[in-house]
Amino acid sequence: MQPLPVLDEAPAPRGSGRLPAWLKRDLPAGNGNAFTRTLLDDLRLETVCENARCPNRPECWSRRTATFMILGNVCTRPCGFCSVPKGEPLHVEDDEPARLAEAAARLGLKHVVITSVTRDDLPDGGAEHFARCVAAVRERLPAAAVEVLTPDFLGDPAAIDRVIAANPEVFNHNIETVPRLYRVARGRAEYRRSLDLLDRVKRTAPHIVTKAGLMLGVGETTDELFDVLADLRSIRCDVLTLGQYLAPTLKHSIPVARYVPPAEFDDLAAKARLMGFRQVVAGPFVRSSYHADEMVPT
Repeated sequence: MQPLPVLDEAPAPRGSGRLPAWLKRDLPAGNGNAFTRTLLDDLRLETVCENARCPNRPECWSRRTATFMILGNVCTRPCGFCSVPKGEPLHVEDDEPARLAEAAARLGLKHVVITSVTRDDLPDGGAEHFARCVAAVRERLPAAAVEVLTPDFLGDPAAIDRVIAANPEVFNHNIETVPRLYRVARGRAEYRRSLDLLDRVKRTAPHIVTKAGLMLGVGETTDELFDVLADLRSIRCDVLTLGQYLAPTLKHSIPVARYVPPAEFDDLAAKARLMGFRQVVAGPFVRSSYHADEMVPT
């Protein structure tokens, strides 16, 4: 297997602080960022934008949109790429679905994205809470589309089916990286389990758009990446997102192996579309819920 070729930028030494020019952005103007932050604070809601140190947070919050993160802000999985705190999880808040729906209404969202920490401590992994959040948004915003970005629920068919029954427009589950790097990057996750989840969604409810994302620059090779894309197409995954891995802090155990140039992302996207994905969004700042309302196939 050959590594992905570097077109015009060598990997930055870990901790050097150097970023290629395409990974530097201006902060957005206006008061939308402050409005979103105040609203989320007032309603006591968590977002993956903040907890995962997403580089797109200023832009998205200035547009008065956010990806809601339910079931607390402490994860039960020690994934090496993620900055969400790990440890003893928090109790489930029964009023969270109503608060989430209220925030979506005040933000005027037409596409609501709901994700969560992984809760292996709960009997259903939090599936019932996901379903309650979808139902709350449906009641408050009947015209809004709902996208869920779920953990793997340890592969429990009943838990997966409970979220399917809530009938979100989009069911997203991130593959994150290639199988060889799972032990380093994804802790207790299993590649086949993640594929099986997406497969079950599509077989059970073909009308639901299935979506998966990968981060590049972790150390994957071209062959490995396209093997994953072929696996996703074999289970009729509809939407693919490809983005640059960025270590959230210098303390994270997984360094950036390389920075993928924008032109290479464009080439990968073109090839992925030829494989049959209905929608492909790829670029250095792409994340699975970034401009999610624009990723739904028509």
